[in-house]
Amino acid sequence: MQLHVNTYGTYVHVKDELFEIRRKNDKGEVEKKQYSANKITHILLTTGTSLSTDAIKLAMKFNVDIVFAEQDGSPIGRVWHSKLGSTTKIRKCQLEASLNATGVKWTKEWLLTKLDNQLNFIKDLKKHRPQHRTGGPADFLNDKISRIEALSVSIGSLEATKVAEIADTLRGLEGTAGRLYFETLSFVMPPEYKFSGRSMRPAQGAFNAFLNYAYGIMYSKIEKTLIVAGIDPYVGFLHRDDYNQLSMVYDFIEPYRVYADEVVFRLFSGKKVNKSHTDTLANGLTLNAEGKALLVTAFNKFMDDDPIRFRNRNLTRSHTIQLDAHNLANSLIA
Repeated sequence: MQLHVNTYGTYVHVKDELFEIRRKNDKGEVEKKQYSANKITHILLTTGTSLSTDAIKLAMKFNVDIVFAEQDGSPIGRVWHSKLGSTTKIRKCQLEASLNATGVKWTKEWLLTKLDNQLNFIKDLKKHRPQHRTGGPADFLNDKISRIEALSVSIGSLEATKVAEIADTLRGLEGTAGRLYFETLSFVMPPEYKFSGRSMRPAQGAFNAFLNYAYGIMYSKIEKTLIVAGIDPYVGFLHRDDYNQLSMVYDFIEPYRVYADEVVFRLFSGKKVNKSHTDTLANGLTLNAEGKALLVTAFNKFMDDDPIRFRNRNLTRSHTIQLDAHNLANSLIA
């Protein structure tokens, strides 16, 4: 479970070995909620909130990740246990893989899985929407499906001894697939929620505002997942090694972005989002406290409460991502 603390003036401390969240409501009354440390995986705090050193100590004891985030959900810093928690051999092999064919193998696998997940999502949307199965709507969806499938074939056919040789081509193919994918999501959206492509900071439209925040949550989750598995979140294969760039986070997240997409799409297609969930900026929109609460509740349920079938077992999506990270780590040192 992820605990999001984003209301101005909220204080996190410890009482009876529990995390206690204290804040004043609109009437000036102090509200308190308590959470068991062994049920929390992350505590995310935005500006205007605070926590005690005892809360930090309790978090370290139970391996709870403390993340400081921007208002849009993007992580800007974290408190994590001082010990590495795994063998440094994994990171040495990770660096070597970034410069040889192993990096190519994993990069292609992540991107191909991402496109496959996008295709499955589109096909599922078409299957459950009778109005899109015939005529113009069906032609539109079938065209997008066939074009994304062709891009997937192109990615799969690329060969190289290291990622740098095909990096620009991979980015171009993946970027084109992403554009087609989001055009499709907008097409099947209720008229009032349609959008024109992806927009980041600031978001242009409510859908992008929700999606940006969902991706921010995923970035934080993926970073912790990699750290737990002993993988360096800064040593990526495809994404550039710019200053303070979490390159491996951006590489490894690709197959799982569809989880954020699905959570946000469900909220909009179910018409659970309204104007009260966003605030207007000078040149865009941002989620407010109500919008964040709506999204976080749906995201936590989707990731940690609704199991899926994975390797002949019923597991939560969060658990499957952690297993995938351990699988990557083990393969690097095999």
